Amino acid sequence: MNEERKKSLRELEETLKHRFADLSLLDTALTHRSFVNESTELGLRDNERLEFLGDAVLELTVSDLLMRVFPECDEGELSKRRASVVNEQPLAELARHFRLGAYLLLGRGEENSQGRTKPSLLANAFESVVAALFLDANFDKTSAFVRRLFLPLVEEESPSPLYRDYKTAVQEVCQVRFCELPRYQVLSEAGPDHDKRFQAGLVLGKEVLATGWGKNKKEAEQQAARAALEKWQANH
Repeated sequence: MNEERKKSLRELEETLKHRFADLSLLDTALTHRSFVNESTELGLRDNERLEFLGDAVLELTVSDLLMRVFPECDEGELSKRRASVVNEQPLAELARHFRLGAYLLLGRGEENSQGRTKPSLLANAFESVVAALFLDANFDKTSAFVRRLFLPLVEEESPSPLYRDYKTAVQEVCQVRFCELPRYQVLSEAGPDHDKRFQAGLVLGKEVLATGWGKNKKEAEQQAARAALEKWQANH
């Protein structure tokens, strides 16, 4: 790790509010496999193992948080609430909050395909940073870090609008993956005028990628975007 990289990571430490005893952990957390594959002579490790650990730390910490905030909820409801905040979209948003994309080490291919803005890479980077913090400090400090970020989300009856804006997330994914903006169109309507429901389709090119229903066109479009995101995540 050269001095320029160290200086850059020390700046990130200020944002994370943690001074790493082993700065190489943070460096590895932000090293994508594409960079490692193109720089084998450096003997680096990518962040995939840290991503695996970070995912487990997040699941445990958020599960404990939910148990405390919602003591009356059953397992099914707790699982739904956890899934609404521990998934690619909010994790990527948290990565953007800490500007993790700017610190990623990427191979040329990922760099050229705007990898620094890809939700999947950002979410993975956030999980890896959580793992690096866990290994460098301890569970209590890491848990406090995670709780501070997630408590405002889990306390709400429904996810924050920031995380429910599926259309914005879909637009970002489409720009990065397909270099094209999605369109929405009403496919059908059902019910009487006072209680009408709309079905919207998310269209990319000539293909309807996903559909969703809502009490108005805007809600239907959001549900179509959500369905598309869930489909892409399932195939990731």
